[in-house]
Amino acid sequence: MEPVSFPPLSRVAICGGTHGNEMSGVYMVREMQKQRADQAGSVSVTTVMSNPRAVEVCRRYVETDLNRCFTDALLSTPITESAPYELRRAQELNAQLGPKGSKQAVDMLCDLHNTTANMGTCLIMNCIDWVTLHIYKYIQSKMTSSPVRAILVENLSSEAYSLDSVGQHGFSIEVGPQPTGVVRADIFNMVKEAVDLTIEWLQGFNSGRTYEGGEVEAYTFVKSVDYPRDPTTKEITAAVHPQLQDNDFKLLRPGDPMFLTFSGETVKHEGEELYPFFVNECAYYEKKIAFHLAKKITLTVPSISVKKD
Repeated sequence: MEPVSFPPLSRVAICGGTHGNEMSGVYMVREMQKQRADQAGSVSVTTVMSNPRAVEVCRRYVETDLNRCFTDALLSTPITESAPYELRRAQELNAQLGPKGSKQAVDMLCDLHNTTANMGTCLIMNCIDWVTLHIYKYIQSKMTSSPVRAILVENLSSEAYSLDSVGQHGFSIEVGPQPTGVVRADIFNMVKEAVDLTIEWLQGFNSGRTYEGGEVEAYTFVKSVDYPRDPTTKEITAAVHPQLQDNDFKLLRPGDPMFLTFSGETVKHEGEELYPFFVNECAYYEKKIAFHLAKKITLTVPSISVKKD
């Protein structure tokens, strides 16, 4: 593949508390603000507490999920008295860090999340972007505290709705398992290591280093699976099977157990072999999702370097 070059990536936003009960991002942003770490060599860092009202009450959101509010349609919706707080906040963040899709937007937006699922460290990306894939490759090669994976949630039928899509380049760092409303030192340190390595990569890139291309593995979203439900009451009738619980990214084959009903029966997987992730994520009960399923793909990334003036 031909080498690719990009302009310097000097304006970086690190956001936490987009979900107000995911504590690693909340404490990471507070710590960075305390250290006044707003300049790291060639990288100017803006730290943002994305949803301060939700952080205050230690809830995922106050009125609606902030991390679903960044479509062009929602960002251009006129704000009325009855508009949810998160919609108002999304437009403030878009004005501060964007506008989305413009050259004024921050060069890189990194949004910090936790999951209750046993997913280790994941970089979640909305599209195939050589810059973010190189950062993933770098973090994966350097990180010692957990496995590192990339999840591509690109959905060609609709545009990205998450906060990280406001930056010219962006991704979420998703780390778990960690209960909501709780901070764990091991999980916090995984987030910190991933943020530090991201900034380190950007400094190397801006200083003229060429990052060699190569192959990376990524998981691409295929579909979501709901819990078994009572046809009349719509209440769930089963929990994630113990053999699937905590086994995110372990290949799920036809016939493998998926759910254990409360009456003791096993519900098995049918269809193609796929990889489960976000298994039994606490916040997805309201979204009627027990877990997502993905395919594993190999991507070839080109060598990249900074554009010379």
